[in-house]
Amino acid sequence: MLRRKTLKTLTRLFTSSLAPLMPPKPRRSKSVQVKATKPAKARTVRTPAQAAPTAKAAAKPSAGRWLVGVAVAPVGKRRYRLFLPAGRKPGQRIPVVVMLHGCDQNAARFADSTRMHLLAARAGFAVLYPEQDRLANPNGCWNWYDTRTQRAFAEAALILQAVDQVCTLYGGDRTRVAIAGLSAGAGMAALVAARYPERFQAVAMHSGVPPGMADSTASALRAMAGHGAADALAATPEDMLARWPALLVIQGGRDRVVAPRNGEAAASAWAQAAQALPCATRAVQRGNRHAMHITDYRVRQRTVASLVEIPALGHAWSGGTAAQSYGDPQGPDASRLVWAFAQRQFARRR
Repeated sequence: MLRRKTLKTLTRLFTSSLAPLMPPKPRRSKSVQVKATKPAKARTVRTPAQAAPTAKAAAKPSAGRWLVGVAVAPVGKRRYRLFLPAGRKPGQRIPVVVMLHGCDQNAARFADSTRMHLLAARAGFAVLYPEQDRLANPNGCWNWYDTRTQRAFAEAALILQAVDQVCTLYGGDRTRVAIAGLSAGAGMAALVAARYPERFQAVAMHSGVPPGMADSTASALRAMAGHGAADALAATPEDMLARWPALLVIQGGRDRVVAPRNGEAAASAWAQAAQALPCATRAVQRGNRHAMHITDYRVRQRTVASLVEIPALGHAWSGGTAAQSYGDPQGPDASRLVWAFAQRQFARRR
């Protein structure tokens, strides 16, 4: 009976049966369907946002281009979409921001929701959107919690392989890579950063669970509800300052999917490993957008973690479009927060 119940929970994880773990099924994307190809022969494609551009977007057709590719490793393969800004000179290396979608999303929908590629077109960085395979998870969730079977680590390796392809084939700068994610994508982003800390300069968790709080479906559900404690990071204070990426946490106070205390737990895990202390929390509000409370954790004037709490935000990408699931246009722009945070880390490492 217990095994049967656990299997049922796995297949319906983040679905309406665990409401509000998943919103209603979104409208079918109208993006062009492109067969996955080898990265070296990647094809230019159009996302839903590009398929019906606004007048302003149409006036800038050279803002960038989209490619599709496949990351292949001994543990499997995963498709990805890649946005490359226009104007990159031959031999020029550009920063890379990796964006991991949440459950019941894919790369195209997450791109339309977060619009990180619009920032990239102006600022000149690449955006990599890896995509979970529905055969690996029927709801499209990254298996961030499944460390007991090693499946989570296998997916982390595939994501890193996609990053390597972007750096090798498309001019990505290995010294300027940031990774971010929403919900299940946030949990996976933290896991990838903790497993390969020297490969990233910044990691951003939006509405996610810190690494080490779950190793199975059942423990993942408990962790999402705010029960349990994160394991200490496998790093010394010296390691944290020398090799580990700085952490940005964005968490909504009205989140009914991932308990708000998980945001503080993630920031605290990074701070404790680095022996960093919290600074005074400051309140920030821009125009009519939701207010946010920001707490930085510093050691020797260096910020190793930053916690952004948004009391009025639910389980949604802050500032994301309302046309896609998990988007709240009234929130402060999380994409800008992530990019600004990444920029500071890139500048510090150079």
